[in-house]
Amino acid sequence: MTSIDVVGMTKQYGAKRALDGVTFSVRPGRVTGFLGPNGAGKSTAMRLMVGLDRPTSGTATIGGSAYASLADPLRTVGALLDPQAALGSRTARAHVKILAAAGRIPARRVEEVLEQAGIASVAGRRIKTYSLGMRQRLGIATALLGDPEVLLLDEPSNGLDPEGITWIRELMRSLAAEGRTVLVSSHLMGETSAFADHLVVLGKGRLLADTPLGEFVSAWTVPRVWLRTADAERTRSALAAEGLTFSGSGDGRWTVEGADLAGIGALAAREGLSVLELAAEEPSLEDAYLALTAGETEFTAVAPRTETPEASS
Repeated sequence: MTSIDVVGMTKQYGAKRALDGVTFSVRPGRVTGFLGPNGAGKSTAMRLMVGLDRPTSGTATIGGSAYASLADPLRTVGALLDPQAALGSRTARAHVKILAAAGRIPARRVEEVLEQAGIASVAGRRIKTYSLGMRQRLGIATALLGDPEVLLLDEPSNGLDPEGITWIRELMRSLAAEGRTVLVSSHLMGETSAFADHLVVLGKGRLLADTPLGEFVSAWTVPRVWLRTADAERTRSALAAEGLTFSGSGDGRWTVEGADLAGIGALAAREGLSVLELAAEEPSLEDAYLALTAGETEFTAVAPRTETPEASS
C-alpha cells in the first residue's frame, strides 16, 4: 500500500513562509480531510507532493519516493489541483486522450473515466463551454485515468450540484475502501464531516492537528444540552446546585454546558421538574475547526458597521 509522507517540509517565497517544518502522513484505506484557513499552505503542500514546486527544505514522498522519481506517476498518483488548467479549445475527450497517451494508459480508460465522471455525453464539446461543475468532473476524470493508488483532490466539490456532491462523496469513500490513499482539501466543513475519517489541519503554514475526525471534534468542542421546563426558578436552582454552567433565554429554556442527556434527565427526575423539551446539541466539525483556527486566519472579514439614526445625525 502507498502512503504520502511529509517530513519537515518548509517552503519560503521571499519573505513569506508558506510552510514551516510540516510533518504528517496520509495513510491508505481512509479519506483524509486537509483543512485550514485561506493562506494556511494546503495548496502549496499539495503542489510540492506532486513535484510542481520544490520545498525549501524537507521532503514529500509517495510510497517512499519523490513524485519525480516515480516510474509510472499517472498510475500511482491522480491529482485534481486546478480544474481551470485544461486548454479550453480542446474537447474534453481529446484532453483525456492526450493525457492517456502521455501516460501510456490504455485508450479504453478514456471512455471509462468520462462515463464514471458523468460527462461522456458532453465529452465532444470544447472545454471552454463547460460550467465550473463540468470542469470539476473533467478534472476528477483525469485524476482517475491511471487507476491510481493515491488521490489528491483540491476542493473537489467546488461547483458541483447536490447530485454531484453526493457522487464525489461516495466515490472518495469507495476509493478508500479499496485501500487507496485519498487526501481531500476542502473548506466545506459539513461535507468534510460526511466523508473524512482523519484530519490534517494547517494554520499559517504550521501543522495544527493530525488526528481522527471523531477525536478532533471531541477535543475542540463542549457538549451542550437544551432544557425547557415549566418552572424556570426551580430549574435554575437545581442546575446551580449541581455546579453546572448554564444560561437561560427567559422563556424557561436553558442551555447547559458540558452536560449530557442522561445526566440532565436524571437531575430533572430527581428534582421533580416538568420537562417540556430536552435535547442534545451535537458537536460539529465546523465548531471544532473554528475553535482551533480562531487565531490562525490570515484573512478575516470585518462585520459591517450599523449606525443608528442618532449616531449618523
